[in-house]
Amino acid sequence: MRHRLRLALVVAVIAAPLVAGGARGADVPNPVSVTVDRTEISTQLGHKFAFRSIVTNAGSTAVRGLIAHLNVLSLRNGVYVDPEDWSSHRTRYLPPIEAGGSETISWGMEAVNSGSFAVYVAVLPETGGAEAPATGAAIHVAVARRRTLNSGGILPLALGIPALLGLLTLGFRLRRGGFHTMTP
Repeated sequence: MRHRLRLALVVAVIAAPLVAGGARGADVPNPVSVTVDRTEISTQLGHKFAFRSIVTNAGSTAVRGLIAHLNVLSLRNGVYVDPEDWSSHRTRYLPPIEAGGSETISWGMEAVNSGSFAVYVAVLPETGGAEAPATGAAIHVAVARRRTLNSGGILPLALGIPALLGLLTLGFRLRRGGFHTMTP
C-alpha cells in the first residue's frame, strides 16, 4: 500500500508540470492570433509586392513584448532561399496590444527567386518562452521567371551601336568617292 501511495505521489509530481503546460495551462489557448490579408500572390522575378498581417489579442488583458517575424521558404526541393534578400525588415517589435485589440503590420518584399514559395508571419513573446509561436496562414507566392529581350534596358544599346557603326562606315565610304568594285 505504501509503495502505491509513493508511486502515485511521484507520478503526480512528475506529471504536474506536463499537465500545467508551463506558464499557461494546456487548456488555456494563446490569446494572440495572426491573420493575413491574402492567401495567394502572383508576381514576376524582380518585382516588389506587399501584404498585411493582423496580430489580434483575444485575451482579457493587454499583451506586451511581442515580436512579429516574417519567414520565407521554398515549396520546391533544391531552391535556396535567403530571406534577407526578400525583405530587409523581417522583424518587428510590436507595441502593447490592448484586450480585444489588434495591430496591423505591412510587409514589403521583393521576389528574388522564381518558383513557388510560402511566406508566413510568426509572433513570439520577447521573453523567448517555450510556448509555440502564433502563426498566420501561409501565403502562396508564385514567382514567374521574367523573360525579356530588353534585360536592364540593354536592347537599344545592343541594336543601336552596331547600326550606328554601320551608318558611319557607309557615310565615310560615300564621302571618299563611293564604293569601288573590282573587275577582273
